[in-house]
Amino acid sequence: MTTSLEITFHGVEKSEAIEARIREKHAKLEEHHARITRCRVVVEAPHRKGHQGKVYHVKIEISLPGHAPIVVGNERETNHAHEDVYVALRDAFAAAQRRLDDVVARMAGAAKSERSRRRPAGSAKGAGNGRIKGGED
Repeated sequence: MTTSLEITFHGVEKSEAIEARIREKHAKLEEHHARITRCRVVVEAPHRKGHQGKVYHVKIEISLPGHAPIVVGNERETNHAHEDVYVALRDAFAAAQRRLDDVVARMAGAAKSERSRRRPAGSAKGAGNGRIKGGED
């Protein structure tokens, strides 16, 4: 399935290298979860007065059919590892992968439990054996 991928930069200069890394990470997500219909990635470096170094924020929004959008973001100011945009991308896509795994497992679990509830009328325990309780022959 072809997924629409939207990449947005805020406060960060648009880079072909960063876009290529995002497309690579997106392709891995799409391989693992073929039902993704839309993926939106926002890379931003908020303005930080008086602080050295930029901490990059990466927000990923993923849409699946029949489910609310999954939003993953790494907006912790204290994580200095995210001063490297590639590390921030790696962490955000790893978190997105975990969330997708959880959602897909819950969706599959809900389908399984729904299937187990639907039983034919005669298959209930003790029903349909032809004997009437309390009756004497």
